[in-house]
Amino acid sequence: MKKQILRSPLFYVGDKYKLMEEISTYFPANIDKFVEPFVGGGSVFMNTGAEQFYLNDIDSYIIGLHKYLCKSANRKKDFIVNLETIIKEYGLSYSYKEDNIPTELKRQYKKTYFAKYNKDAYEQMRTDFNESSKDNMSILYLLLIYGFNRMLRFNKSGDFNLPVGNVDFNSNVASALEDYFQEVKNKNPKWYNLDYKVFLKKLQLSENDFIYLDPPYLITFSEYNKLWNKQDEIELLQLLDELNERNIRFAISNVTHYKDRQNDIFIEWAQKYHIHSIKSNYISYHDNSIKQFNEVLITNY
Repeated sequence: MKKQILRSPLFYVGDKYKLMEEISTYFPANIDKFVEPFVGGGSVFMNTGAEQFYLNDIDSYIIGLHKYLCKSANRKKDFIVNLETIIKEYGLSYSYKEDNIPTELKRQYKKTYFAKYNKDAYEQMRTDFNESSKDNMSILYLLLIYGFNRMLRFNKSGDFNLPVGNVDFNSNVASALEDYFQEVKNKNPKWYNLDYKVFLKKLQLSENDFIYLDPPYLITFSEYNKLWNKQDEIELLQLLDELNERNIRFAISNVTHYKDRQNDIFIEWAQKYHIHSIKSNYISYHDNSIKQFNEVLITNY
């Protein structure tokens, strides 16, 4: 029977949910510590078996949301009631429970009626979040769920600046939350908000452990990749060579070719390890079309 692939309720851009069925076939069968230095939305750990889980991301909001959802796993009813109260307070649509969008609006805006209906309410909620201490994870989670492409995006002033999306809190969100709650209760992950190098140095790793890395991609243009440069790439690959010398198992996802660009640094480095081609596509914030590109998984075992 085909194993169901679970999706993170953060719906993170760059999430490996659609690739997990293929990627997971290359993961070791037995893992003591499963380690993710760039955890993002968390779909990988959700679909991986191990004795212990150590998960890190340099984005404090990502880790804040994960910790918020983990705490909510044992009080699901209170969690949902709290979100429903906020949704009603702002007057957002809530298709999980009711269809409250006027028929005329649906007729007039057949493909974008969620965005049209929620725009003013969403922008008010976003303003309230930005003018507060920005530590209200319930509001941030709803900004993500109702936002364009469900991204976490902040401007240089530190304000959340994603526009409204043509989505709302629906049955897919509810299902993803239920799966996440079950997984974190079973796995009890430990969360870190550190630079990946600091994070890896903190851990006592052995040959029975496994590190999965999905770092920013040097040659693509998403928001996530803007702060990653050639020096970052070189330092990460050097660190992986050091882990390999210690017989620590790892797998790293990356892109070798994108449009007319290629990552020569990564391509040359990967030759010493096992290269697995992954069927993939890429969507950016600025261009919602799918672009074929060459994604690979490199393993040292």
